Amino acid sequence: MGLFQNRIVVKVGTSTLTNETGQNNLRAFDRLACVLADIHNMGYEVILVSSGAIAVGANKLGMAKRPDTMRLKQAAAAVGQCRIMFLYDKFFGDYDKTIAQILLNAEDVEHEEKKENLTNTFDSLLEMGVIPVVNENDSVSYTEIESEDRLFSDNDMLSAVVAVLCRAQKLVIFSDIDGFYDSDPRLHPNARLIEQIDCIDESVYHLAGGAGSRRGTGGMKTKLQAATLATAQGIDTIITNGKNPAALYDIVRGARVGTLFTGK
Repeated sequence: MGLFQNRIVVKVGTSTLTNETGQNNLRAFDRLACVLADIHNMGYEVILVSSGAIAVGANKLGMAKRPDTMRLKQAAAAVGQCRIMFLYDKFFGDYDKTIAQILLNAEDVEHEEKKENLTNTFDSLLEMGVIPVVNENDSVSYTEIESEDRLFSDNDMLSAVVAVLCRAQKLVIFSDIDGFYDSDPRLHPNARLIEQIDCIDESVYHLAGGAGSRRGTGGMKTKLQAATLATAQGIDTIITNGKNPAALYDIVRGARVGTLFTGK
């Protein structure tokens, strides 16, 4: 079965939704909702994969720093998931859009029957003009918060799994840098942005290095793993800066933005 040409999965991380002090970045929520609602009005089906529950929950609970024990992380995630959906509902509601919440664990996509039910749920919501908002089920799934090789690290992999499940044509991963560079632009001022990668091999992984910003958990490596999974199914994957969600207008036009990993 082919891909849905008008179906797009957009992933945002904690670093996009919070500001430098770790507080909720309300303008980021608003801009994101505005652009996605507008893209939706242009006839595209949009699925948003969103991290940020632990950070948003920590804010709501007045924690001075990101929680570091499992029980506090899960408590913050439970409060934060409620809060983050409230914010999305508010901002998407301003643009006359209905959203839905879908919380996933790794097991949900590993069982054939569950997978089929999930696909049907996504299809039904999209047919009804709803924008699904997807996150890991952090408050129950300790493996998603802690384990070394967790499937969905900071939702990068989750977004690729959702894109494959929904047969989306494009996966857009909003990062805290402009795309994939030949070296870390935070350390090397002469780092060069690579506009297009057609084959993700060992040499590309070698350039990826370690984890990303201190506010999220996903580095460039998890984004590469996500791009590897999605492109193998023919899905074009774009990594670009979440500070500028309006880049989506260019992306749907097929213009060059960030780094494009071409679907096979």
